Amino acid sequence: MKKILMENFNESAELHREILRDESLIGNIYLSVQKIIEAIESGNKIIIAGNGGSAADAQHFVAELIGRFQLERNGFPAIALTTNTSLITALANDYSFDTIFARQLETLARKGDIFIAITTSGNSSNIISALQSAKKLGIETIAFLGNYGGKAKDLSTIPIIVPHNITARIQEIHILIIHSICDIVEKTLTGN
Repeated sequence: MKKILMENFNESAELHREILRDESLIGNIYLSVQKIIEAIESGNKIIIAGNGGSAADAQHFVAELIGRFQLERNGFPAIALTTNTSLITALANDYSFDTIFARQLETLARKGDIFIAITTSGNSSNIISALQSAKKLGIETIAFLGNYGGKAKDLSTIPIIVPHNITARIQEIHILIIHSICDIVEKTLTGN
């Protein structure tokens, strides 16, 4: 058991160090922060979606934006497309699972909003459909991805690719990036 624990911690620590050396990835994170700040300052909203653990990350991200991260402040407008089970199951049943995020995005998003897609594989078909819809709507997109980015890499305005092929390690970095973005956005928009 101890061996597995140590392997996991060492693997995660090495990935953290690799991320810090990746200037392109760090640059895309900074660019994402700027786009999110611009959207919020302009009265627009952040719309986020993912599947499974990435759905939980989408909801976590929205909770940090609407509630608070570390500072008392007004909420920032954000929506997780993963929370309305009646709507999701109706869309999946009446159309297909591939439409569950795209249809919501087409209905709720406006020019100036930001769509954030979270998919460790970069190939989730419902995320791909949503990114395609966002492109048609002229909405900028940020994609939290893993491995080589999959199909979502080329469909997103700003790809944030964690260079690893193990889902758990990718998700660990995704949540660190989400927390870092929330920290910077919150401090910038409150003047701290």
